[in-house]
Amino acid sequence: MPTDVRNNTALERFEITVDGEVAGYIEYQDTAGERAFVHTEIDPRFDGQGYARDLVEAALHATGAEGLGALPMCRVVGHFIETRPQYLSMVPHWARDRLGLPQ
Repeated sequence: MPTDVRNNTALERFEITVDGEVAGYIEYQDTAGERAFVHTEIDPRFDGQGYARDLVEAALHATGAEGLGALPMCRVVGHFIETRPQYLSMVPHWARDRLGLPQ
């Protein structure tokens, strides 16, 4: 099924659509230099199909392209970063210990 991830700035969230239907989202709050990812939700009908992974990856890529760091306040985004060290550099050093991430 075709998917698409878009930044819905009006609602401050990234949304993933499957066949045109919103299947999940990540809510965020921007600060001066970072984007805090505060909540991730996938509709139960789309659970277990890898959409959360695709959503987080696209959101992190877009965030990096905007020159922002990432604050994974949500456990889904935190787990994604923790298991993919290439994204750890997006998390500011001051936040890693507080969020339980490696330095």
